[in-house]
Amino acid sequence: MERKGSVARKTKETDITADLFLDSNQQSSINSGVPFFDHMLDSMSRHGRFRLDLTCRGDNQIDDHHSVEDIGICIGQAFKQALGDKAGIIRFGDATIPMDDALTMVAVDLSGRPFYKYTGPLLNGSIAAYSEELTDEFLRAFAVHAGVNLHVMVYYGQNKHHVHETIFKALGIAMYRASSRDDSLKGKVPSTKGTL
Repeated sequence: MERKGSVARKTKETDITADLFLDSNQQSSINSGVPFFDHMLDSMSRHGRFRLDLTCRGDNQIDDHHSVEDIGICIGQAFKQALGDKAGIIRFGDATIPMDDALTMVAVDLSGRPFYKYTGPLLNGSIAAYSEELTDEFLRAFAVHAGVNLHVMVYYGQNKHHVHETIFKALGIAMYRASSRDDSLKGKVPSTKGTL
């Protein structure tokens, strides 16, 4: 059975459509209107083994904040849809990813109880036209709307591009591991409460 989430969200600031397919090695099609962010989402989807077809028309003439945050909302909602009742999934996932000088760990619990914590160097600079703080905004919006307990720890890194790419790659892999099916659960929800 295909695990898919589809979200369309239109506000005065952004117009977004997102189709997300878990368990896929097909190439994503991403046009956020923010080129560096496209590259990050492509890395996340490729290593997270999901296909993301996303378009966003946003008020980039003001800045990229609304687009990146609202995309986080939409991708989070799409993941939540695709996971359904979460029966038979592993639930927990983590990944520690190096990229040259940078090292990042991401851990997730698909608990349905959103929480987000970032630990590491301040994300207050820029990479070309991309404001680093937008990654923080994306992660927070994603965690809240996916219902994910998300912890991100950047241990170190000098190259800002490498730091951000390790974050997105690690998030993709952690989500893949957590959302993967465990046949030994025989379709049961991995919770003492009986629901997630």
